[in-house]
Amino acid sequence: MRKLVYYVGVSLDGYIAGPGGEYDFYPLDAEMGARTNAEYPEFVPTHLRGHVGMAVDQPNRRCDTVLMGRGTYEPALSAGVTSPYSHMKQYVVSGTLGRIDDPNVELVESDPLGLVRGLKKEQGRDIWLCGGGVLAGQLLTEIDELIIKSYPVVAGSGISAFSGTFDPTLFTPTGREQFGNGAQVTWFTRS
Repeated sequence: MRKLVYYVGVSLDGYIAGPGGEYDFYPLDAEMGARTNAEYPEFVPTHLRGHVGMAVDQPNRRCDTVLMGRGTYEPALSAGVTSPYSHMKQYVVSGTLGRIDDPNVELVESDPLGLVRGLKKEQGRDIWLCGGGVLAGQLLTEIDELIIKSYPVVAGSGISAFSGTFDPTLFTPTGREQFGNGAQVTWFTRS
């Protein structure tokens, strides 16, 4: 059965981005980028692959489907990129976007839980939950794994990694790696 994997970077205070969607405050590290790009090439947007020394047609290793909320999709859209992960099946969950003018991106206006439950029953690789925090909160009951890039910075305010109802959910750490910028990547599975 396919798994829903939430792979996301967070500040020490649990924000995935600033109040305006900023994420450029995370300290970069070449070793960390090379390691995560090699392990998860599908998480690199198609239009940015050449910039990180990756072939545009680099095969996916873990996931073949990506889910994102409107806030995660809009930075690419505002840059003129309507299909940021054309190497994957793409879903954008939004009740306010209206429409997407790209046949490679499917708009889901309601019931993200139903979507994920249906996708999990299909054949294929795992499903990547790209963001954002509201969508992650809605899908918490279906998240099987977390891959958290924890950066040594306090944002103070912004978009939370999870937004929603109070629902304590236990995950078990299965691995951790630290990098030169002080960031850690931790892998968790649902307990």
